[in-house]
Formats: sequence, structure tokens, C-alpha cells
Amino acid sequence: MLETFHTYISSFKQERLIRVYLPKSYSTEKKNYPVLYMHDGQNVFQDLEAIGGKSLDLENYLDAHELDLIVVAVDQNPQARIDEYCPWVSGEYSKSILGKESTKGGKGMHYVDFIVSELKPLIDSKYRTIRNQSAMAGISLGGLISVYAMCRYPHIFNHIAVLSSAFYRNQEEIMKLIEQTDLSLVESVYMDCGSKEAGVDTEVSQKFLASNQMVYELLKEKIPNTQFEIIDDAEHNYSYFKERVPSVFGFLTSNDFREN
Repeated sequence: MLETFHTYISSFKQERLIRVYLPKSYSTEKKNYPVLYMHDGQNVFQDLEAIGGKSLDLENYLDAHELDLIVVAVDQNPQARIDEYCPWVSGEYSKSILGKESTKGGKGMHYVDFIVSELKPLIDSKYRTIRNQSAMAGISLGGLISVYAMCRYPHIFNHIAVLSSAFYRNQEEIMKLIEQTDLSLVESVYMDCGSKEAGVDTEVSQKFLASNQMVYELLKEKIPNTQFEIIDDAEHNYSYFKERVPSVFGFLTSNDFREN
């Protein structure tokens, strides 16, 4: 079952749509549930409102597998997605991917603080949650901001799953942050990346994959339960992202992110 509501983001001075998936058992049982936070909310649950017309179709997947967790998805602001999902302005590594300098980014801290300080307390008061069982998952720039959130709040987001992460936008800064952060409270990290993220552009695909591999090398030293999968021939679009949904939830549930 999906519910939606608008909430105010203080730092951005705007309202944003929040989509909440409640498991089948929510209305019949009185137990509490872990919560998975996700980004790009339009593309999480259904194709109907998905940007580009294709989503992860998560509502049907979760219903079919009867997974006992709450999923909270924050809609993106299409005009400010890069700014909100990048904690820093694009760095040097991004030039090799984009082919030019970019001044976008830099509002990611405010976006993550909104989730922690405003949205999570609201969700915990509105629904029956397990307050110390919170995970975060994201795709592309959503992967970047999820790893950043883990580093900022490792005591809150102790399970992370990221697909085809666009770390390259803030490559230098996110690697430095990982190196400097105590991540001993983080229990598990799932990462993956396609071998053909940029399609026919082999050079960019290789640089995109290398970007993810560099982050993985740092994370596996700090978080032993870090898994990284290279998906053969996978490109950077939702047709390929959707295929990895079973892997993500298989990883999360096998690592005790579930109702106790």
C-alpha cells in the first residue's frame, strides 16, 4: 500500500512529496518495522509518474515477496537534483566524465540533514517504525548522497545499498570523507556498477566503473561486510536498475535489515 504526503524542507524553503510504502501486514499486525529511505521518489514504486516512464516497480516487488519493511521515497526536484544530491560542487574527476567543468552541487548536506532532522522524526511519529533500524538506498547521484549520509550519520544509516553510483561528481571529496570517518557502526554496504554505464562510450564507462571501484576499495577496509558487483553489459538506465532489485533486497534481508 502506498501513501503520499507533502512536507516542508526548511533549508530549501519548499514543499516536497513523500511516498511511503507500507507492507501488506501493516494493517493486520501491530508490530514495528525497519525503514528504508530512498531518493528519486517518482521512480521508485510505479511507472505511472516515473521520470522517463520507467521505475523500479518496487510496490509490486515488495507486495509479491511480502517483505516486512517500510520504504520512504523522497521525490526529486528535477531542476535541482544535481545540487541536492551532491554534497560538494563538482570536482576535478568529474571533468574526465563530463568533458567540462561544472559549478553544480553543494546542497547535499542540507538535503541529508532534512532527512535526518525533519523527515525521519516525522516518519517515526506517523508510522510504527523500529527507530534504530534505518537503511538508505540510491541510484546514480542517489548512490553518492546515500554514502555521504552514511558517513555523516553512521549511527542512523547502518545498512546502505547503492546502484551505479555517480561518485565521479564529488570523487575526491567523498573518498576523503570515507577515509576520515569512523564507520564501525555501519553493518553492511551493497554496491554495484554496470560495465557499460555510458553505452557505446567505452572510455567514459571505464572511468565510471573505476570511480566506483576506488570507493569500494576504501569502504571494504572500513566495513568488512561490503559487497561490490560488476554487472556485465549493464547501462545507466532504469531497465537495468530494475533488474538488480532482487539483489538489493536479498542483500539487505540477509544482513538482518528486517522486522525483528
